[in-house]
Amino acid sequence: MKDIVVIGAGKIGSTIARMLAHSGDYRVTVADRSEDQLAGIESHAAVTTAVVDIADAAAMKALLTGKFAVLSAAPYHLTVAIAEAAAAAGVHYLDLTEDVESTRQVKRIAEKAKTAFIPQCGLAPGFISIVANDLASRFDTLDSVRMRVGALPQYPSNALNYNLTWSTDGVINEYIEPCEAIVEGALIEVPALEEREEFSLDGVTYEAFNTSGGLGTLCETLKGKVRTLNYRTIRYPGHAAIMKALLNDLGLRHRREVLKDIFENALPTTTQDVVIIFVTVSGRKNGRLIQETYANKVYSAPVAGALHSAIQITTAGSICAVLDMLADGSLRAEGFVRQEEIALDAFLANRFGHYYAQENRGAHAA
Repeated sequence: MKDIVVIGAGKIGSTIARMLAHSGDYRVTVADRSEDQLAGIESHAAVTTAVVDIADAAAMKALLTGKFAVLSAAPYHLTVAIAEAAAAAGVHYLDLTEDVESTRQVKRIAEKAKTAFIPQCGLAPGFISIVANDLASRFDTLDSVRMRVGALPQYPSNALNYNLTWSTDGVINEYIEPCEAIVEGALIEVPALEEREEFSLDGVTYEAFNTSGGLGTLCETLKGKVRTLNYRTIRYPGHAAIMKALLNDLGLRHRREVLKDIFENALPTTTQDVVIIFVTVSGRKNGRLIQETYANKVYSAPVAGALHSAIQITTAGSICAVLDMLADGSLRAEGFVRQEEIALDAFLANRFGHYYAQENRGAHAA
């Protein structure tokens, strides 16, 4: 049994705790500053809770000391404080952040660490980078890597065609912050919500547009090796236009708390969602220009007897799989570990990575 701390008792943190506790191999302490949030954590013999203020460095160090790892499911702006506490306590660190600057700071913290620091262990960034790197490895030379991910309601019923399925802070952040991309071989920043495109999958039309953070560290890894690399979020058509009006025309990009309040009071949550993963890589094999695509849809499903949304399952399943691989020695246990260092086959073979299984659909097409 390994002792794990999960920071954040929200939708994702509670799902992580449930998955780990029911595996029988982990004892989990869920920490949050909100007693109300902690009260919602499932009662289980392998789960305890702790009220902790992340800003209290001494309390954080005391909480983490002696544990195997800390998993951050907290808002992105708390990432660095949790990583610093992990370094001080000498424990492994994993997070779900999509924030580019936070990840850069985690990388700096990891330079002197004796334990593993593995940021961006969710869906995107996270699993998407594992898939993209696996496809890219099959080519002699690369031309383009295009990554598309979306967490969408199965039954949209409002003008945004969207329900809250994930962190509100995270959604707003990825709609506002600059996005990394490789264009004509050069690493650049492009604006969020731009370069909109449409595509169809299984007879349904979607739109996709630039959002921040989804590439993780893949830009650094593939720089100088690919002509085009980009990441775009998938939504139903019409979403981007409304978001641009809210953020730009009404100026809500400068009033994030107002936008968050509007979202959380006007957009219902749902467990009836679908996660769409669509990665296309082109390049040359034996002198021929070839394209390979990974396409997958994950739906809400029971986890340990309770229904969970697709975004809960994919995000929590991903970080739990990475933790499991770290615990069994499959991953490097010191320094900064990138998602693309993780082998796709090993990830999917893991008991938590298996939530991404595709038995019911043909996933690969060449």
